[in-house]
Amino acid sequence: MVQIYRFAAVRPGQGYSEDIPSVPYDVVTAEEARECIEKNPLSFLRVSRPDAELPDLAPNDERVYRRSREVFDGMLADGLMQRDAEPGMYVYRAVQDGEEFIGLVCCVGTKDYENRTIRRHELTRYDKEEDRTRHIETVGANTGLVFLLYRDPGEIFSSVRSLIAGVQPDGSTMTASGVLHEVYRVADGAALARLESLFAAVPGTYIADGHHRAKSAVNVAERRRNEGRFTEEAGKFMVVLFAHDRVRIHGYSRLVTDLGTYSPGGFIEALRGVGWTVRPYGEIDASAYQIPPLAAGNAPVHVMHIYLEGTWYEVSRPVADPADLIGSLDVSVLQKDVLDGMLGITDPRGDERLHYMGGAKPLSGLERLVDTGEYALAVAMQPVPVDTVLTIADADGVMPPKSTWFEPKLLSGLVIHTID
Repeated sequence: MVQIYRFAAVRPGQGYSEDIPSVPYDVVTAEEARECIEKNPLSFLRVSRPDAELPDLAPNDERVYRRSREVFDGMLADGLMQRDAEPGMYVYRAVQDGEEFIGLVCCVGTKDYENRTIRRHELTRYDKEEDRTRHIETVGANTGLVFLLYRDPGEIFSSVRSLIAGVQPDGSTMTASGVLHEVYRVADGAALARLESLFAAVPGTYIADGHHRAKSAVNVAERRRNEGRFTEEAGKFMVVLFAHDRVRIHGYSRLVTDLGTYSPGGFIEALRGVGWTVRPYGEIDASAYQIPPLAAGNAPVHVMHIYLEGTWYEVSRPVADPADLIGSLDVSVLQKDVLDGMLGITDPRGDERLHYMGGAKPLSGLERLVDTGEYALAVAMQPVPVDTVLTIADADGVMPPKSTWFEPKLLSGLVIHTID
């Protein structure tokens, strides 16, 4: 069963919810974060990416983490952020391209991560895990949301949505890309008890985004428990729960700096030589996020699209073993047979020849990066069905890195959970 908890959040004070919320720490570089802060000195990036303001220090310098705490404490002292008087839960509503996404912000127990009631489909990287562990420990707070999915037995989504009908949000902001983000506080005891009861009937949840934030929260709880500094709130971390069939999922594009020993034409022929069907795609909608496949048939087919020397190609072949949950993924075959097998990129997490672009960006961005010569090759992937992601997590499977890009992308700074 899923147990959810109320908490007294720290949120932007009256009049500040438009300016304080920021993009998550891990979608911007330090330089990009610095530019955001220069434009908006109230940005929560000052807390989540303190290295942006301390470029002369190593990102893992203890003074960088202390800066996060100093800024956060200062925002509280100045009234820029305020703590709710009583524990509650919060409805998170995002409106993007006319589509509405509604989730429930609450806390869950770190024990549920450890016993796999909270299921995951990706491995974490130690360096990123250690960074967020130190950040949470020093700030004394979960400053970013972990994005969880649940299979709705039938009443949860409608119950959450009903809580905000005809109600004004307690905080809202509009991003530069035109996405509206709103938070509604739920304080009614009966409504909260009903939510807790509804989720108690759900067997498990799934991490869509925030694997490192979740594992880091677990690390902090363990360290504090071992050192005799444990608090009740340290045994919980902040999440937002979305019904699995009410989110968007995109593919995750790959960018390769060079073709190794291949010429562009030689690379195309080599793909054909190892069993791929390769054909020029023709004109695409470069403002779109993905390319509709040409390949069709009754049997499952691997499909990906590569951009090379100004031309899009569709690359396809039949799936060898559809029963192999991980091996039958397009990203798995791309990594094994093309990136590793042909180009020698053996480490998809660390090879500097390989880079990634989130799937919710126009294909024109891939074209530009190849056309300018920064990269030799771009690969646009088809999205993995959400049900496939959940089935893999249920089987304790691990998907290749950067297999999924979930939306909505949640802001940091609208809701904070403190653990001290």
